[in-house]
Amino acid sequence: MKILVTGVAGFIGFHIAKELLARGDTVIGIDNINDYYDVKLKQGRLNALAEHALSENFTFLKMDLAHRTEVGSLFLSSAFDKVVHLAAQAGVRYSIENPHAYVDSNLIGFMNILEGCRHNKIKHLVYASSSSVYGSNESTPFAVTDNVDHPVSLYAASKKANELMAHTYSHLYQLPTTGLRFFTVYGPWGRPDMALFKFTQSILNGTPIEVFNYGNHHRDFTYIDDIVSGVILSLDNVAEGNENWDGKNPDPSTSKAPWKIYNIGAHNPVNLLKFIETLEAALGKKAIKEMLPMQPGDVPDTYADVSALANDTGYSPKTDLTTGIQQFVSWYHAFYSQ
Repeated sequence: MKILVTGVAGFIGFHIAKELLARGDTVIGIDNINDYYDVKLKQGRLNALAEHALSENFTFLKMDLAHRTEVGSLFLSSAFDKVVHLAAQAGVRYSIENPHAYVDSNLIGFMNILEGCRHNKIKHLVYASSSSVYGSNESTPFAVTDNVDHPVSLYAASKKANELMAHTYSHLYQLPTTGLRFFTVYGPWGRPDMALFKFTQSILNGTPIEVFNYGNHHRDFTYIDDIVSGVILSLDNVAEGNENWDGKNPDPSTSKAPWKIYNIGAHNPVNLLKFIETLEAALGKKAIKEMLPMQPGDVPDTYADVSALANDTGYSPKTDLTTGIQQFVSWYHAFYSQ
């Protein structure tokens, strides 16, 4: 198959493209290589993809999804079978400081992807949503049948908007779409703005780590290999309409249209202080902790009910936290010793 992967220089996009290439798919990857975090890391991912791919199987194009004409031309010229849309402006706290970046990338960019899929007979669009959409919901584990109408950050609101936009296109144009709500992804080649990367840097440098909510957070940390497995299982399991969907008692995760929403997580929330202890053991060095209150836009706990994804695709996360953190630490030492 010929597959478009957006955000291919990003953490998840890189790993998805690598797995698709390994199984023999042709991948066109696009990314705008913005400077939200270290561009050298993004380039390192692209270099790794180029090293492991035959030239005829992988093509990279630098492109901003907010540019409607460029995106439209790409779809017209490339005859994609399916699309994995991962490009987005990430980060809950950053959305408080730079809201317009989220409108440009997460709303306008997603609109351009939907239009490209609509006009070019794409067989399936799989796109990144986020566990952040659960917002003020306090019922755990978070289930795709829960109400998600109370986001607490613009980032979360943009991801909920993506789900609604996708449903409209699935309903109007019978475009199969699947949205995946990611839960705290970590692992080799991870993002520097996320806790594992930041904590590792600070512990090794002997500087304090910021521990928000005084360490009382719980997060459903999900290793990147398990995420890749779930994304590709979803991609291969093309969304179909739910014949039993009832508009008088609507299921928020399905529809009569070919539209699905899934959680993709480890189904195993971990206390933040336990997470730090596991990282300290992997590094062989203790952290200096600066205990701080909860930050605006954060939620205290995340916990994924992944039963829908497991039932429909056979998804089964396998990587325990100790193994996953050790894999990250080994990669970190190797990458930054170059």
